[in-house]
Amino acid sequence: MDERPELRLLFHRLNNQLGIILAHAELLESKAADDIHRARAAQVVSSTLEAMGTAKEIRRISATTVEPQ
Repeated sequence: MDERPELRLLFHRLNNQLGIILAHAELLESKAADDIHRARAAQVVSSTLEAMGTAKEIRRISATTVEPQ
């Protein structure tokens, strides 16, 4: 993958941040006291996974369109 170092760093940071959100949401989901809170946490898990997929797709697209410096 031929991407600029700044982009690589930003994608790395974004994935780390999303990973932290995912871990916390999964913990909340597993420890939820009732179905309503479990469903809300599950929605955060699902949305975070979608965001990680979107970031991966943006990275893939940007890697093919990055112009040499």
